[in-house]
Amino acid sequence: MPPRIRSALSAVLITLSCLLVPFGALAAWAAYGLTDTGRYVTTMAPLAADPAVREAVVDTVGDGILRAVDEHLDMRPVRGSVRPFVHDAVRSFTQTRAFRLAWDTGNRITHDAVLRALRGEDERAVTVDLAPVTAQVKLQLTRDHVPLAAHIPVEHTEVPVLPADRLPTLRKGYHVLEVAGFWLPVAAVVFAVGGIALAVHRRRAVTATALGTALGGALLVIALDVGRGLTLAGLPAGVPHPAAGAVYDALTGTLRTTAWLLLGLGLAVALAVRLTRRLRLPRRTPRRQAPPAPAPPPRART
Repeated sequence: MPPRIRSALSAVLITLSCLLVPFGALAAWAAYGLTDTGRYVTTMAPLAADPAVREAVVDTVGDGILRAVDEHLDMRPVRGSVRPFVHDAVRSFTQTRAFRLAWDTGNRITHDAVLRALRGEDERAVTVDLAPVTAQVKLQLTRDHVPLAAHIPVEHTEVPVLPADRLPTLRKGYHVLEVAGFWLPVAAVVFAVGGIALAVHRRRAVTATALGTALGGALLVIALDVGRGLTLAGLPAGVPHPAAGAVYDALTGTLRTTAWLLLGLGLAVALAVRLTRRLRLPRRTPRRQAPPAPAPPPRART
């Protein structure tokens, strides 16, 4: 193959590989990182101690309890005096081991329900039931002798997580992610190896591949920061931004680490190739000594 064609094909393959790096990392994270229930529960577990998440739970559960009581009893005369006790009881419950266990159990159950819905095993909408938390808060308020605590109804308050009308679209996206999460990283590696193998100057090809990988990692870091801002900006008015930001950071922590690893690995490989090129000593070929000139033939004596 002519050198020009080899160089052109090598450049195309290396470019495709570098373009696929951030998309492959994103697809693999979504397909294998978010769909593993054990890994998801482990990732979400530290959020049970996050102050912003706790306050969001306090507001959601406390307001839900007060609304449920209003539906059964007329609490308007004492609502303002009871509200602080309800929120303090919920806040106290979020600092217990029982809340952490309920948090992990709820995340596990919710994640399993979401996966079943995305895989077509369940056609119902995915919701979260707050009744166990309400029961614990009612018990705490009763122990503190809060007025009307014994009359708090423990109802199954379901918070929607995955609406049923969006399931068909989400299932298609989930199946695409399953395919892309495997084939995009494989294609990136195959294109990189093929581009380096076809290159006329392989050292330059390795450097270009490493720098392109580092650039892909940097773009992925920027995309995560931009996505965080857009996600928080698009939330409804009632959703607290600090808690949503903590959840976003926890879910994308593995992907962010992967992006920084791509950036660091690419720069390290490019630097190593550069240093080895400079440190390689040129080979000196010994000079060949010219053979001695032949002696002139002796002159004949006359």
